[in-house]
Amino acid sequence: MFAEAEKVIPGGVNSPVRAFKGVGGTPIFVKEAKGAYLYDEDGNRLIDYINSWGPMILGHAHEPVVNAVIEKAKKGTSFGMPTEIETKIAELAVSMVPNIDKIRFVNSGTEACMSAVRLARGYTGKDKIIKFAGCYHGHSDSFLIQAGSGASTFGTPNSPGVTKGTAKDTLLAQYNNIDNVKALIEANKGKIACIIIEPVAGNMGCIPPKEGFLQGLRTLCDENDMLLIFDEVMTGFRLAKGGAQELYGINADIVCFGKVIGGGLPVGAFAARNEIMNYLAPLGPVYQAGTLSGNPLAMAAGLAMLTELNTNPEVFKRLEDKTAYLHEGIAKVLTENSITHTINRVGSMISVHFDEADVVDFDTAAKGNNDTFKKFFHGMLNAGVYIAPSAFETWFITDALSYEDLDFTIEAVKKVATAL
Repeated sequence: MFAEAEKVIPGGVNSPVRAFKGVGGTPIFVKEAKGAYLYDEDGNRLIDYINSWGPMILGHAHEPVVNAVIEKAKKGTSFGMPTEIETKIAELAVSMVPNIDKIRFVNSGTEACMSAVRLARGYTGKDKIIKFAGCYHGHSDSFLIQAGSGASTFGTPNSPGVTKGTAKDTLLAQYNNIDNVKALIEANKGKIACIIIEPVAGNMGCIPPKEGFLQGLRTLCDENDMLLIFDEVMTGFRLAKGGAQELYGINADIVCFGKVIGGGLPVGAFAARNEIMNYLAPLGPVYQAGTLSGNPLAMAAGLAMLTELNTNPEVFKRLEDKTAYLHEGIAKVLTENSITHTINRVGSMISVHFDEADVVDFDTAAKGNNDTFKKFFHGMLNAGVYIAPSAFETWFITDALSYEDLDFTIEAVKKVATAL
């Protein structure tokens, strides 16, 4: 199947990390999935720890989501016109997330972050942005400056095709280093529109913010008339009902969403207070549009997903407990087998780094032993557990995982650790 795909699709895949370049071997082709499990075209069952890179927070083929999509599809798949369901999911999202009044739906996390930065530039009248090395905000030109995950897996964090003119307006900061951010602001006084950040990084493995770091960014933005953009494409509706803003008690000016908000269908969104969102067309001068934005199938899936999370908030505690259980089990096994490692975890995001130093930014994430990771990945795959095929990606835990699944996973780690 991969050989056939390579003939008609660049690299045989429609998103680079899927090609297994970072780990070697041939990618898995999925036939179907249910709950916590993937079933590949060879008939193997795999416990899934990427969950479509985050959105399957309640498991694959979750019945309320699937039913909502089926019923909506019977009435038409796309209109390019307003539908009532767009308002319903917007009202629900605004009620769940702190500090937002309005939300605009788009088709991907890339679109959401790209549009948020354009809005910030239009609102402030300034051109430059600050992003952090290793944070990935999609493949828009402004963001492909040390972008983490896929770019790092391929060793090309600065992509050809990004112009020097675009790159000069993106200032690169070090994650978890507030002094570095202060120095950038001082050197570009009055020219910076916004700071964009993954409040919990997920594209250099899972990396939590240090105590006071996000608050420090909030203060710097207030002092320098800049907007703070939280890219919550991964963390939104996953770490808490209100995402990282709720978890850390920090208000961002613009928040970007994706993944969970679409229930597995292609969706992104960005949201802010009225005075910022009213700068957006058709109310204001900042243009953004999309024929498939607010697509009824995606809105139906997202509404079903958010409704369940909103009415069953205990799911977040269950996810955190399961992730902590997995963390403890993996750490015990690796320690007993003298495998050098560091494990980072926030809520239902977790990553294993094969280095003894704390992993707090892109540089420390890059120091992990990639040869060990490759062996670990393939060992886990052979044991029936699918993790991200890159050392620079977080794992995502789903509520569909049972404790038996977690024990199976820990046993798989034991087999691999013994071999290592």
